[in-house]
Amino acid sequence: MKILDKKLCVFSGTSNPKLGADICRLLKIPGGEISISTFADGECNVKILTNVRGRDVFVVQATSPPVNNNLMELLTIIDALRRASARRITAVMPYYGYARQDRKVEPRVPITAKLVANLLVAAGVSRILTMELHAGQIQGFFDIPVDNLYSSVVFLEKLKKMKLENPVVVSPDAGGVDRARALAKHIKAELALVDKRRPKPNKAKVLNVIGEINGKTCLIYDDIIDTAGTVTEVTKALKKNGAKKIYILGCHAVLSGTAVEKIEASAAEKVIVTNSIALKRTSRKIEVLSVAKLFAQAIARIHNETSISDIFRF
Repeated sequence: MKILDKKLCVFSGTSNPKLGADICRLLKIPGGEISISTFADGECNVKILTNVRGRDVFVVQATSPPVNNNLMELLTIIDALRRASARRITAVMPYYGYARQDRKVEPRVPITAKLVANLLVAAGVSRILTMELHAGQIQGFFDIPVDNLYSSVVFLEKLKKMKLENPVVVSPDAGGVDRARALAKHIKAELALVDKRRPKPNKAKVLNVIGEINGKTCLIYDDIIDTAGTVTEVTKALKKNGAKKIYILGCHAVLSGTAVEKIEASAAEKVIVTNSIALKRTSRKIEVLSVAKLFAQAIARIHNETSISDIFRF
């Protein structure tokens, strides 16, 4: 990844400092120096220690749990960089918090994904670099460039090494069909869909499996694994319908509450996730793939003003 000049600068917030460090290592540049602390009353305190005047600055900060703290930290860093005369500020958000609140599903509720977009723009961000947005229309919430990377690139490398027999990609809901179809196309696998109903938030009830899965290796492909309720219920349904082996692929491992326990008790052989979110807990069933190379390539291409879409040409 060749950089045209020395104007590139990458800072990392506290949500996932290892990912930020890995990105800088791949770009062969030192990370920007920044001081981040908290006042006694809980307020975020930020000071930029590297001269950023006229520089192309990228801030790596996922708005993962604790979402509000990480979001406020990102906004504060952006404001500090803007006031320090950075030429361009790109928020690198491996995980975009509040993405599931992307529309009004009932009266008198907010569209918080849009509110977050407004906050980022008001803080002074120039563009957004993120991965696997829960809803594609979130890109339209911004009037600045938004680059949405696809985790399938990372998963494809892993799946090729696994040499699976009779694979079928399973979308755990109708909303994820396009994502599952794209992965199935690249690995030349069949596609299946699970029809489900969600009686209340974070509770999923599987009703029916659409597609032939009997005797096959099933790959449940989802963008977010939060409480793991959906994917574990889908695992039960697939086993009931004759699946031979089951793997779960999840881009963003939120893993709230008892998610890890549910995963360990499930019939899944392995759960493969990315490090878009820094895992607080590990498990013998959870394998983490790095997205550092993907983001480093995207950052280099944005800085050099070349095409990002070329990354996804297979």
